[in-house]
Amino acid sequence: MMVHTGEKPYSCSMCGMNFTQKGNLHEHMRAHTGEKPYSCSNCGMNFTRKYSLHKHMRRIHSDEKPYSCSKCVMNFADSSSLLRHSRTHTNEKPHACSVCNKNSRNQII
Repeated sequence: MMVHTGEKPYSCSMCGMNFTQKGNLHEHMRAHTGEKPYSCSNCGMNFTRKYSLHKHMRRIHSDEKPYSCSKCVMNFADSSSLLRHSRTHTNEKPHACSVCNKNSRNQII
């Protein structure tokens, strides 16, 4: 129900960010503590989120590429890579440089 009401009763004591679920707050706290409980059995890399470990396993240690481009024959291990690639077909450049205002397909940090 909180999803529909917008209620977020769980608040981070470190930064004030609010969450609808206690588990999401617990996961968020790892950003502050540096805890990385999920470890890759292939390379030993550690992650704060289970999903991040699964994504790493698929991208780095697997040939699985379930995300297919509808415009060409390219396949990708994750949806964000497919999204970046799809911009080559549309010429979409949604990211603007804060210094020169030039637009880019990919966000450069």
